[in-house]
Amino acid sequence: MSRDQADVATLFKHLRFAGVQIVALSEGEITELHVGLKGTMNALFLKDLAAKTHRGIRGRVEKGKSGGGLSYGYDVVKYINAEGEPIRGERTVNEAEAEIIRSIFRDFAAGISPRAIARRLNDEAIPGPDVALWTDSTLRGHAARGTGLINNELYIGKLVWNRLRYVKDPATGKRVSRIDPRDKWITTEVPELRIVDDALWRAAKAR
Repeated sequence: MSRDQADVATLFKHLRFAGVQIVALSEGEITELHVGLKGTMNALFLKDLAAKTHRGIRGRVEKGKSGGGLSYGYDVVKYINAEGEPIRGERTVNEAEAEIIRSIFRDFAAGISPRAIARRLNDEAIPGPDVALWTDSTLRGHAARGTGLINNELYIGKLVWNRLRYVKDPATGKRVSRIDPRDKWITTEVPELRIVDDALWRAAKAR
């Protein structure tokens, strides 16, 4: 039903109040003892699974592979190694999109606003990330969080991971992002994925 201890306990109390029993195939009737012990075990299982997943992704990033997601300007590379295992996390530059990225950086460095750049791209019927329309927030994002096209360090051959962490808001159940301390960020040089040269990047950052 849930691996969140608070959710299970609340649901159990509501069902008990309504006169409804919970009966599991393997456990029989569920009691307060099940809710307490199983809830704790399930919560620990989730925490351990999250830690293992985090370590696995970190290892991939340190090898220069993607930690998840696909930035605009790149294509996923899929292939099978000699042992028959699928290789994940490989990316290659999409040259058509790379030229659009460079044009955005040039316009922004020249003083053109993100809104005007987005309008131009939409007028030219150039598909944005995920084939969506371009918006000014798509371009400018949030500098401290590293979001937005003009803040993506992958375009200068730097793969930055663990900049953000996500925690669940207990009031809404939705995940919210928090910026991790800089000493927890993992940065790996991936020069083969560079799209923007240093001079253009610095000009955009100065703007």
